[in-house]
Amino acid sequence: MEALAGVLFVFGGIFGFIFLIIIIRSFRVLNEYERGVIFRLGKFSAVKGPGLIILIPILDRMIKLSLRTFALDVPPQDIITKDNVSVKVNAVVYFRVFDPNKAIIQVEDYMYATSLISQTTLRTVTGQGDLDELLTHRELVNSRLRELIDKETEPWGIQVLNVELKNVDLPQEMIRAMSRQAEAERDKRAKIINSEGEFMSAQKLAEAAEILGRNKNALQLRYLQVMSEIAAEKTSTMIIPLPMEIMKYFTAATENLENKKS
Repeated sequence: MEALAGVLFVFGGIFGFIFLIIIIRSFRVLNEYERGVIFRLGKFSAVKGPGLIILIPILDRMIKLSLRTFALDVPPQDIITKDNVSVKVNAVVYFRVFDPNKAIIQVEDYMYATSLISQTTLRTVTGQGDLDELLTHRELVNSRLRELIDKETEPWGIQVLNVELKNVDLPQEMIRAMSRQAEAERDKRAKIINSEGEFMSAQKLAEAAEILGRNKNALQLRYLQVMSEIAAEKTSTMIIPLPMEIMKYFTAATENLENKKS
């Protein structure tokens, strides 16, 4: 009898310990950003949290998930743009779970599924435009990506908050071609600016010549000013100023010769 009592005591202790563990594991604590999807005998029961959660031993099973925003890094994708340029594009997708029930029941692995749909959508959207659109209109591409990915993930209880293109890797020959194009554009602008400057300078000189031609004294003063400027420079040039009357004589002689020829 004593041996039997000892065996029963041991088994009673073991069962009591197991029962205590089951009771302890029936109490769960969820953080503010966590939710628990409860299944009772395999059927969906409720979404609980945050705080203390009590589960019925053996009958209830809880799957915990986070409601915080996830940053999903989309790996580089080989893209052929509309103008037949091969590039590599990667992006980052920011999303969160807004319906824990759908995120667990409607899809097996919402993280993996969101990653795959992001990759395929990235290839589709970036391949529909030209390279210039991809490089200069990133905001439009980001908005289009967010709209399409969110439309696909909404049935899974996933909300896409933002999508950002990270890098657009171009082939080396394309980089060299774009560099040559940019250099040609800079040369073009420089020549246009230089031509505009020469045109304005010629206009001003023509206006100045017309003003000086109206007043003989002004022309003489300008002549003396130029002579003084040349004399002020430290050069070995010898300057012999000529009176304006001599210059008028040569001017008149030149006009008479032209009149005779005509």
